[in-house]
Amino acid sequence: MSRAHFFARIDKANGELVAVDVFQAGSAENAPRFATPAKGEWQSGDWVEVRVEGAEARSVEPRLAEAGSAAAAMLGVALKLKLDPVFPPEVEREVAAILADPGIDDPALRDLTDLSFVTIDNEDSRDLDQAMFLERTQGGYRVLYALADGAHFVRPGTALFDEAIRRGATYYLPGFAVPMLPRALCEDLMSLNPRVDRRALVVEMVLDAVGEVKRTDFYRARIRSRAKLSYAGVQDYFDSSQRGDEGADHALAGESYSETLDLLEEVGAHRAKLAAERDVVRFRRHELSVQAGPAGTRFTLLARDRHDCERWNEQISLLCNTEGARFFSEAGRLPNLQPVFRVHAPPHHRRVAELARTIEALCARAKLDPEIWLWHRERGESLADYLDRLHSEDTVGSEEAGARVNRARSIQRLALVINNRSEFDDEPAPHHGVGAESYARFSSPMREMVGIFTHKEAVELIEGRAADAAGPGEAELQARVIETGNQSKRLQSQATKAANRVAIDAVLAPDLEQPFETRPRRSGVLMSLAPNKATIALVSPPVELKVYFDALEHELGAAAPTCEADASLLAFSVDDETFLLGDEIELVVAGLKDGRWALAPASPLAQGSL
Repeated sequence: MSRAHFFARIDKANGELVAVDVFQAGSAENAPRFATPAKGEWQSGDWVEVRVEGAEARSVEPRLAEAGSAAAAMLGVALKLKLDPVFPPEVEREVAAILADPGIDDPALRDLTDLSFVTIDNEDSRDLDQAMFLERTQGGYRVLYALADGAHFVRPGTALFDEAIRRGATYYLPGFAVPMLPRALCEDLMSLNPRVDRRALVVEMVLDAVGEVKRTDFYRARIRSRAKLSYAGVQDYFDSSQRGDEGADHALAGESYSETLDLLEEVGAHRAKLAAERDVVRFRRHELSVQAGPAGTRFTLLARDRHDCERWNEQISLLCNTEGARFFSEAGRLPNLQPVFRVHAPPHHRRVAELARTIEALCARAKLDPEIWLWHRERGESLADYLDRLHSEDTVGSEEAGARVNRARSIQRLALVINNRSEFDDEPAPHHGVGAESYARFSSPMREMVGIFTHKEAVELIEGRAADAAGPGEAELQARVIETGNQSKRLQSQATKAANRVAIDAVLAPDLEQPFETRPRRSGVLMSLAPNKATIALVSPPVELKVYFDALEHELGAAAPTCEADASLLAFSVDDETFLLGDEIELVVAGLKDGRWALAPASPLAQGSL
């Protein structure tokens, strides 16, 4: 018997429309089917939310996605990865009990409702798990970082806890998310929504005048956020003074939380400076946003640079996680303490040396000014300082800025790919990416199972229970959390790639409907090379695509491009044209074979001398 509540795809059976519980079954074949109500203009391929009674659908909600739409394609991606948006009945029953007795009026909670906490997140975020309050002190700053109290609501031994471990994390796809926790919790009762009291685990940090930590305390509290702000809105507030606006005229000025915003910029800048002094590399990422619009619309692919306020907000989050790891490490090995750490090994020294040789070869091949473009390791220049210098206004602030930025982007990518992946582990170890001796994930207590478990361990340490004898299965539970944490990172990567691929296919497919000679020419930048393929960062759509040389040969019947023989793979040639890393190139969609797009180099764009 199928569940009573599920996401379904409308299908045809014996000429009539029925709802097929495809998430539970994994496919439409042999899946439970339920007759749909007569009302509703459904069509085969529509996605709906269904509640069932007996053998018939009692109610079919308005369409989630119309057949053939971008949103339907995204739900199809979720289905293939078995990301089910609906929870089992036993979990729903536990959630109902939690809603009836949430414990927000717990007298053991420290009452901080008089402080003007505020959340800053994406415009469409509904699971708000972090709020902050900052104030200036005589010698520096006081930073209170409030995190949704995941461990209070999601406890070992419950169906809710087991389901959260099974899912591992919340998974994000364009247009919707598949939550780790039921929405009644992660978007309502647990979420630090504005103007309502909420439970929180608070990390209180006292910083000196340059942002160094002097003291950190952890405790549970009751807070009340004053507002839900967006990154774009806060960035506009930061930028208003640079535009010459009167600060008092801005919508975010003069509010009870305005000082928190002002100090966020100060403290974030201090923390970023300290990170730079630890040689933490700041990669300038261009984020791809895939938007699946309403029914009947196409995909929209957008690229944007991160706002400064996102960097400052991130610095506070990183600080919280670093201090949390230190909290665990300083406690030592207690019988009932089972912390989880995020570890990140530095790149192997051979890969770093190879990167330096590749940069040197590129400088020589492209006749670049060595004073500007070489990584001066012999002078003690760190990789972080080198990449910052390449992106500085002194380097790119000229009439050839576009060509210089492209070259700097290609070098940054070379530096990015030498890094190792980070992993969750039960032992503390350095996190190279953030420059910390140890690092934990306190800051995602509703989006990651690791976050909930980390909160549980922290609360046991705060309350003195970590010194008690470990209960049965504690070590096994820790191992399960680590396993699901690592698996969920890989699964989110798969989901992102699959969603991007569906969107890219939708954007490029119309090119094949035109004669080859009239197809759009798509500009891009050569980012990396391998013996059989090139990676091109397209301008429109703003994505990186692999150009597979064998696919070009098959589609065009032409000789495949050839890479130069040196080990660094700096350039490839097509006929008489040679392209170096960082060069602009025009491409034409040539075909699609075995799921791989074949893009053929067209005539090159004019190259500026560097």
